[in-house]
Amino acid sequence: MNSTTTPAALQHIRVLDLTRVRAGPTCCRVLADFGADVVKIEAPPGVDPNEGISGARHGYDMLNLHRNKRSLTLNLKKPDGLDVFNKMVKSADIVVENFRPDVKHRLGIDYEALNAINPRIILASVSGFGQTGPYEKRAGFDQIAQGMGGLMYVTGEPGQGPMRAGTAVADSTAGLYAATGILVALAEREQSGRGQWVQTSLLQAQIALLDFQAARYLIDGEEPVQAGNEHPYSTPMGVVKTQDSYINIGVGGDGQWVNLCKALGHPEWSEISEYATMQKRLENRTTIWALINPVFLTEPSSHWLTVLEQHGVPAGPIYKVGEMFDDPQVEHLNMTPEVTHHQRGNLKMVGQPVELSRTPATMISAAPDAGEHNTEILTEVGFDATEIDRLKKAGVL
Repeated sequence: MNSTTTPAALQHIRVLDLTRVRAGPTCCRVLADFGADVVKIEAPPGVDPNEGISGARHGYDMLNLHRNKRSLTLNLKKPDGLDVFNKMVKSADIVVENFRPDVKHRLGIDYEALNAINPRIILASVSGFGQTGPYEKRAGFDQIAQGMGGLMYVTGEPGQGPMRAGTAVADSTAGLYAATGILVALAEREQSGRGQWVQTSLLQAQIALLDFQAARYLIDGEEPVQAGNEHPYSTPMGVVKTQDSYINIGVGGDGQWVNLCKALGHPEWSEISEYATMQKRLENRTTIWALINPVFLTEPSSHWLTVLEQHGVPAGPIYKVGEMFDDPQVEHLNMTPEVTHHQRGNLKMVGQPVELSRTPATMISAAPDAGEHNTEILTEVGFDATEIDRLKKAGVL
């Protein structure tokens, strides 16, 4: 995320960002970090009954989600506000929204309306449960999607009830899928010259994220259940307690099992026929863990991580968040690019996890204040100072 003289990958793209909370802002953040001109459009103070739902303006979440964007306040419920928005649509490439599906129709900013203004426009809609169907009008939140999407039922220790993941995985994944759909639509537009409607939802994203667990059920008819910290079928793969903390080990193939036995000082275990294959180790999971757990308790984590690496056994520490950022490999990967905020000073952001050799993601600006770029943005689309002043006085901005 270092600055570069090479033009940003998406610098020719303008995005009108109508999103809030997490899924939609995550999508727009991807586009902004790769150089798109993302205009965050939000209601003027006092207009939105759910104002503040995304957290404190200068809080960590808003600052991280909305960096590299510009802000325009606009009351879309006023005819003049809708006129301003429609004028912006004429020269925009992408509109992203995460209203309930019926809201955009009520406001008059649905895909058919936008397409009539600009046939090249791409509308990306992120909802809780989809744009149609029996749940289309329901409000969607991450934890609800985690539960309905099967994740909570397979997470946690067996018999201890459902457990949510420790971060907003459905929200974040829906945002990433929306960004993927937008980039596909942009690539297709180069051939057809036409935009299209990109749709995803928290529920769809969560189901897709379930991946092999969902495929287990669909293809083999096997209902996945909670396995705690153990892998559903690879053994031994999971958490082991050491003399001073915990580490993860990952033994998948038979060769790795042989190497683990050597690392633990018991090469003879690899010669036991009941443990020779992945399937047999799964069948004898309890016995295997009973064998290896006492050995790990004899030395600290640092010892075992070194020994396991020497023997080619996948393993890693289990960090607190602060410890994670202190890891030398994490530092090397530059996952904490910095930006300067006018109130909070120099801030570290969570970096993009994908690298491009010529046009990488860059950190250009901190999250804007509401309406910070009103005059700048409206001037760009043809409004003069008199018109902008009139819109301010009318409560449109």
